[in-house]
Parts: sequence; structure tokens; C-alpha cells
Amino acid sequence: MKGAKPISPKKATTGVPIYQIKVTLRGSKPPIWRRIQVRSDITLAKLQRILEVVMGWEDYHLHQFTVGRTYYGVPHPDYGLEMRDEKRVKLSQIVRGEGFRFGYEYDFGDSWEHILLVEKVLPPEPDQYYPVCVKGRLACPPEDVGGIWGYYSFLEAIQDPKHPDHGDYLEWIGGEFHPEAFDLEAINKGLRTLR
Repeated sequence: MKGAKPISPKKATTGVPIYQIKVTLRGSKPPIWRRIQVRSDITLAKLQRILEVVMGWEDYHLHQFTVGRTYYGVPHPDYGLEMRDEKRVKLSQIVRGEGFRFGYEYDFGDSWEHILLVEKVLPPEPDQYYPVCVKGRLACPPEDVGGIWGYYSFLEAIQDPKHPDHGDYLEWIGGEFHPEAFDLEAINKGLRTLR
């Protein structure tokens, strides 16, 4: 990712709880989701970089986490919103236990909203590297496709050769797009080399 410091995958250490989090793209039907396991002591900035890898986003746009009425992200005076610095907040500082939900929004124009649900708090497994993606379903939508509604219009167009936008969308996406694609091995490889 652009100018980011490396996140080295860490082996489990005694006493650091692991959060199993289900990440679901809001409004996707059938749901586009990932199940990840992360150390509870990572910062929200590191979680954001993990989410980019597991979901498939390219870090081209702004993002924020939402916990109740509190926003976490990259503070900037021009945003017109009070935002806490995600680099200074650990995941364990916001998570209140199993069943806790919070939000993550990527790309304020397309507004890709994600629901993060802490499904389990687990003890670390010896010799397991974290973060790890354990399951998921469906491909991430392409960047700049116009949000969830634009994504479904895009899918309709590329699947119908008679659609007036069929050729334009196929050219824009590079010839093909597989909405069912999900490659767990590739995601975990990306997590192990996350920088």
C-alpha cells in the first residue's frame, strides 16, 4: 500500500486474544463477506490495511471506522468531521466482546459500507500467523463502479450481450469479471506479505 509501514504477520503470543471478525459488504445480495482472525492488539490503521487485502480494495480512496457516533480514520482539517486518529487506537480499545458490531466505510463517493461483527474472542493458536482469512464468499466489486447499486448495474450489463453498456463495461474492466471468484489462498498470501 502507498507509503505504508510493513505489518509483519506475527505468530501467536500468549495472552493476546484473537478476534474472529465477519466482514460483510452492506447491501450485497447474496452477501459478499470475509471471516478473518486478527490480534486484538493491532491498531485500527493496521486493521484497515488488512481489510483492503481481504476485501480486495486498492487503497485509492478515503476510509473511516464508525463506532457509535465516533469516527476513526486519518484526521484532516478539510474533512469537516471530527475524526480520531486510527494509528493511535487499538482494536481492543473499541471492541467490547463477542457480538460487538462496528462499521468501516471505504470510498466516501461510492460509499462501500462494511459491517464488522466480532463473532468470537479466541485464544491464540501456537504456530498460527495472524492476520488470517478463514473463509469468505464472492468477489470484491471493482473500484469506482458506483457503489453497491452501480455494481449490480455493472453485473447486469456484463452478463447481457444485448445490454447497451455491455461492451463499454467489459472494456473498462479489462475483458472479464467473475463475481463468484474468491481465492482464500491468494488472500492469505497477501496477508503474509502485507506492507
